[in-house]
Amino acid sequence: MATFLYKLGKLAFRRRHFAALIWVALLTLAGVGAASAPTAASSSFSIPGTEAQKAFDLLEKRAPEASADGASARIVFKAPDGEKVTDKANKAEIDKTVAAVKAGSDQVARADSPFVAKTVSKDGSTAYASVSYKVTSMELTDDDRDALEKTTDEARDSGLTVEVGGDALQAMPETGSTEIIGIAVAAVVLVITFGSLIAAGLPLITALIGVGIGVSSITALANALDLGTTTSTLAMMIGLAVGIDYALFIVSRYRGELAEGRDREEAAGRAVGTAGSAVVFAGLTVVIALVGLAVVNIPMLTKMGFAAAGTVVIAVLIALTLIPALLGYAGKRVLPAGEKSKLFGGGKKKAADGETAGEPKQNMGTRWARFVVRRPIAVLLVGIVGLGAAAIPVSKLELGLPDDGAQPTSTTQRKAYDLVSEGFGPGFNGPLMVVGDLEGADDPKAAAGEITKTISKLDDVLTVTQPMFNKEKNTAIISVVPSSKPSGLETEDLVHSIRDSGAQIKSDSGAEIMVTGTTAMNIDVSQKLNDALLPYLALVVGLAFLLLIVVFRSILVPLKAALGFLLSVLAALGAVVAVFQWGWLGSLFGVEQTGPIMSMMPIFMVGVVFGLAMDYEVFLVTRMREAYVHGERPGQAIVTGFRHGARVVSAAAVIMIAVFAGFIGSSEQMVKMIGFGLAIAVFFDAFVVRMALVPAVLALLGKKAWWLPRWLDRALPNVDVEGEGLRTAAERDADAEREPARV
Repeated sequence: MATFLYKLGKLAFRRRHFAALIWVALLTLAGVGAASAPTAASSSFSIPGTEAQKAFDLLEKRAPEASADGASARIVFKAPDGEKVTDKANKAEIDKTVAAVKAGSDQVARADSPFVAKTVSKDGSTAYASVSYKVTSMELTDDDRDALEKTTDEARDSGLTVEVGGDALQAMPETGSTEIIGIAVAAVVLVITFGSLIAAGLPLITALIGVGIGVSSITALANALDLGTTTSTLAMMIGLAVGIDYALFIVSRYRGELAEGRDREEAAGRAVGTAGSAVVFAGLTVVIALVGLAVVNIPMLTKMGFAAAGTVVIAVLIALTLIPALLGYAGKRVLPAGEKSKLFGGGKKKAADGETAGEPKQNMGTRWARFVVRRPIAVLLVGIVGLGAAAIPVSKLELGLPDDGAQPTSTTQRKAYDLVSEGFGPGFNGPLMVVGDLEGADDPKAAAGEITKTISKLDDVLTVTQPMFNKEKNTAIISVVPSSKPSGLETEDLVHSIRDSGAQIKSDSGAEIMVTGTTAMNIDVSQKLNDALLPYLALVVGLAFLLLIVVFRSILVPLKAALGFLLSVLAALGAVVAVFQWGWLGSLFGVEQTGPIMSMMPIFMVGVVFGLAMDYEVFLVTRMREAYVHGERPGQAIVTGFRHGARVVSAAAVIMIAVFAGFIGSSEQMVKMIGFGLAIAVFFDAFVVRMALVPAVLALLGKKAWWLPRWLDRALPNVDVEGEGLRTAAERDADAEREPARV
């Protein structure tokens, strides 16, 4: 591996024009493809194997006119103070608005007047009109949404308060200016780390090229592969973070090789052969974690994982080929380690990686490593207790999917949600749809009546509508309004109670019932994600564990890496619960409404954070392994690894935290939560687990840390991450260059 990458790095350095041209061509091709691709209006959301999805499928087959899984909107009208919506002028304006909404888009299946549907509050102050579309919310175009918003804006001019809720207005989340701030912070960290604008610019340029290719490719293929907008957001988030980090490690190693006196081509080859090997295996762990999301069997999540994994692969390939090519272009403008450009007070040459006259410089990484080696038990206890304390809120974790009640108070969706809650009750914001399959019933009409009667007796039921039948009268739709809000635990209990009553209903009438609708779908998604968490964790951690055994040729080091990851991800989830569920420091992070944690957050954090955590493990511990293999004592190898890697790993972590934190400014609660969760997880993992717990455990284990059974050592492939084979390859290349030409 190291020898192959060494040759690849030298080739890219030597043939820099060709390497750069390939990546520019790929970027151009992806950009043209994205620009010319048809607009992706949709990403169908389905949850195979759930009862809610089975009900949607049944309705699609037997009652397609109902558009049961189509987008929905709820237009809420509130009369001015002292008036009622039933007053003649207000009633006329509401009917006019409903008619205009129906005429405004070809995708509107039906729009019911509140006076026909009897959706007027008891005091007459509030009413709402239900609008259903023929297609899902993700299939609606901007023109459809604009027509809805334009019509309601006109209604406001009459003096009515008009707000719109429902998933029809769901659009691309806005990330805001904080995303740019995250990239700016990354740039500052790179400049401080390298002391040179040129060296600092290379990781940023290559990361942006990689993200450009990845996101443009996703956009170009979005229509064909049915990719949603969140897919490109995740790919951009992960691609930026790993792209900068991977390039950072190779540029840093290149500068170290220059400081040891090697010429630039040789330094580029060795940097790619050593740091590049770590990049390959770190990238593999991230790819395994992202692709492993497929085990959850939620198509949208699977596509997000595969798309982000593709962006990571691009980042790895760019780091191995484009970085050495750009280093060739930069020439002497990229200085050896220990030197700074004149702009940053340079001019005095220092020894490689902080070494003077054979004695290691006492930099912060060296001093910290020696402290940990001297006091491993104390450091271990403080780290574990600290992470354990941060993880305590996980015991109160409540999972769910956010509804309009989690939207910012300034949005029309949230205002509509609050108006409905005040005028009718919170349950009206998330009615349940009960689908009755009446094919097996002797008397379908009587069976539907039995279903309605049984459900109305359950706890937390506010109202039950009369059944609506399809043309063949073999399927009934019944709307059930809970007393509690859609995301409440009481509503979840009601869904389970209705489903539990299905067996009795079938035995009495022969009819089968299924509960669906947005609220039931959210509950089923949460359950499916919870059930998949342990198998997913076993798959991802197991595969990565085997991969790390190959990399480190050790049993205990990968085991320690996995246990440390579990600590950091639990602590990060605890922080997410404290901020987004309990509201601690909520105003600081723009959390306007607390509520249950997004259902996919635990499994998503396990996947992404595990891959990123292994990045730091590979980059930091491979330098320790390299020093140990070259003859240093275990304790000294820890110090050497920190001297070479601590500064760069710290910079990489700060950059990744900055990039993820940039997404906290998103207007979408889901993106905000993901950004915060990943940022705090990287902080815990990089600065507590990898910088404190890892060296402490290695110091306690000593030589045992690198133990591997002989039979396993013989069976494992030798990937040579330490670069032992580079000496032979370099000597062979040098001999070839010295060989006299024959005449």
